[in-house]
Amino acid sequence: MRTPKSLLSNHSSIFLYLTELHTAILTDNGFILPRKESTIWCPGFISNVLIGAVSAFSSWAFYGSGASVELAQLTEQSQISLRFSALAGAFLVGVAGAKWITSEVDKQLLKESVKVAAHKNINEKDCEQMAGKSPRQILNEVKRA
Repeated sequence: MRTPKSLLSNHSSIFLYLTELHTAILTDNGFILPRKESTIWCPGFISNVLIGAVSAFSSWAFYGSGASVELAQLTEQSQISLRFSALAGAFLVGVAGAKWITSEVDKQLLKESVKVAAHKNINEKDCEQMAGKSPRQILNEVKRA
């Protein structure tokens, strides 16, 4: 017999992977592993899954059907409600949380690119080509120039 806790964690894991897939598609970064670019920590997809998971769980626990769960009185016969609306809301909050951290890292990468580019002589053609690339790729291109 499946307990409410195991049922909840199976549904949550599916939405965590969907959250990260959505974030990877929205950005040009793809599925990179956590690493440092110059002095900037790039969280990668693993960290985005964890951040999205914490964001989604927090949303469900604070505002969704998880807000009514009494953990001190939780028994095997207790039922944890997982309404579709709460799940969808948690999914959106998870996507937003992962996207937020990705945007912050991208902003730091672009700031570092400007610092490096200030000391380089980059022609206009190369600048135009860099404009369509991801912030991580821009930093690498500016370092090579």
